[in-house]
Amino acid sequence: MDNLILIERMIPNKDWATALFLIGFSIIAINKTVFSVRFAEFTRLAFSNKYLKIYKDNTNLRNSFTLSFLLIQLISISFFIEICLKSFGIITDYTLTSFIQILNFITVFIVGKYCIDNIIAITFGIEEFSDALNLQKATYRNYIGMVLLCINTILFYNNIDNKIIVGAIAITLIATNIILYIIFMKNNQKSIINKLFYFILYLCTLEIAPYFLLYFFLENYRALLRIQL
Repeated sequence: MDNLILIERMIPNKDWATALFLIGFSIIAINKTVFSVRFAEFTRLAFSNKYLKIYKDNTNLRNSFTLSFLLIQLISISFFIEICLKSFGIITDYTLTSFIQILNFITVFIVGKYCIDNIIAITFGIEEFSDALNLQKATYRNYIGMVLLCINTILFYNNIDNKIIVGAIAITLIATNIILYIIFMKNNQKSIINKLFYFILYLCTLEIAPYFLLYFFLENYRALLRIQL
């Protein structure tokens, strides 16, 4: 009789991911209840910019509605990056540890970028322009974060890690951000022309350079990232 070899099968715990999705959808449900009119306009951002016209005051950048959706954005982006890492074989499975590492990195990156943004804006006297750009970016990225949360849920629970599908979604997200910059520049041509030098310096310093640095960092430390995650 052949000897039987028992192999222990490890089933990763994914309850942490379910909890994150519940937190994200709970925040959306609360905002829909508490800010019903604002939420309704917010959900139409893909078809209308009425929301930006109504809530164009810079104080909206730091209110509870925007900040709560910022949390969803951070969760969505971090989880999607983890999905990308798994799809391209950099990590073997979804883990809470890898998610926290990615979330911390993204949070520090965004907060640090925002702080440097404010310093440069104050130095060059373009606070109004900077606030308007940050408000538009935050608004649209929060909207993308809400949509991405739904996409992440579908990818995660259906075990979809196809490189083509995930890559197409990533390219779409990058293209969407580029289109948003073009729309903003078109809507603020006069302000940009009046301070063209500062705008170019601002754009190169805060909207182009950080992402090139991020790309080279990930390229140079891919092997280390694979070991850590």
